[in-house]
Amino acid sequence: MTAVKRTRSTRKPSSSKAAAPRTARLRVDLGERSYPIVIGHDTLDDAGPAIAKATGAKRVGLVSVTPVSRRYGARLAKSLRAAGLEVVRVDVPDGDTSKNLGQLGKLFDAFLAGGLDRSSAVVALGGGVTGDLAGFAAASYLRGIPFVQVPTTVLAMVDSSIGGKTGVNLEQGKNLVGAFYQPRLVWIDTKLLESLPMRERAAGMAEIVKAGAIWDAKLFKRLERDIEAALALDPAVLIPILRRACAIKAEVVSQDEREAGVRTYLNFGHTLGHAIEKHLKYREMLHGEAVAIGMVFAARRSEELGFAPEGTRDRLEALLERAGLPVELPSFPRKAYLSGLEVDKKKTDRRIRFVVLHCIGEAGTVPLTPAEVFPG
Repeated sequence: MTAVKRTRSTRKPSSSKAAAPRTARLRVDLGERSYPIVIGHDTLDDAGPAIAKATGAKRVGLVSVTPVSRRYGARLAKSLRAAGLEVVRVDVPDGDTSKNLGQLGKLFDAFLAGGLDRSSAVVALGGGVTGDLAGFAAASYLRGIPFVQVPTTVLAMVDSSIGGKTGVNLEQGKNLVGAFYQPRLVWIDTKLLESLPMRERAAGMAEIVKAGAIWDAKLFKRLERDIEAALALDPAVLIPILRRACAIKAEVVSQDEREAGVRTYLNFGHTLGHAIEKHLKYREMLHGEAVAIGMVFAARRSEELGFAPEGTRDRLEALLERAGLPVELPSFPRKAYLSGLEVDKKKTDRRIRFVVLHCIGEAGTVPLTPAEVFPG
């Protein structure tokens, strides 16, 4: 097993005297395919009527991974039934290795056996694996039926549940088969995060740090002040941070749904992160941990290439370390990194649109060959 350096902050979470806001709402503006994001605390029991209204469905396929289904599936199913929906529950194995074509076929079989038709919808209850897999199934089943995201991890709440990217992995690389397919609703209940281990919370926080690094210096500064309280799930701190991170993702997607321009910035840290995950066969390291390492690497390359001022990497690295995230490259051979970079799905003419920082809060891209991304 590859050794991964992690650190834990000794700082105490800052306390907040402000009353926790119960809900926050925002909207992903995509014309006829626009949809709301609703963020609240302890709101899972209220999700059923909102899902029924957003989808107009009579029956739903409730897709989840087994641990999440055992903890929250019955509650959500009860809320859906109370709203007049028939519920077909489908559990899939946990872990990124479930994002494959074989598991996708099993979902189709379960939908058919459960009687899902074009008046039905798919609801994903879980993290990014669940949302990506269930979303791609919804996009392709009967040529597309409505889809709702109910994310249960920080990572899914601020990243994978928003923007319509769905898909599965191939043996050659991550997310190589998929579709852009927007949900009808994203329903976020921060209370569901209480069951997450701290390591999972921190992995999700990497995506919030990314949002600040590429788009919003004020969010980054707020994280420098409050990251311990956010990891401790203080709703008065966490809900506004989640809202801003979701708003950034919504703003980027609204400007560039198909990743032709600024949406590429959301890949900051992911180029090398995906190469690490591929080498580890999507085991041993969480996605957010790999992205954290990739961001520090990308910030260093940004400085080396003359795009970012000196100290950018240090500031990013310090914040990620406070979250307990790894920041050092695993000691793989260079050829292992280059092999992972060669199958990067964002390549054009054998060059990767590598995301660099100009400063905290501002990003750009530069076309680089894999050897230029990871020089010897």
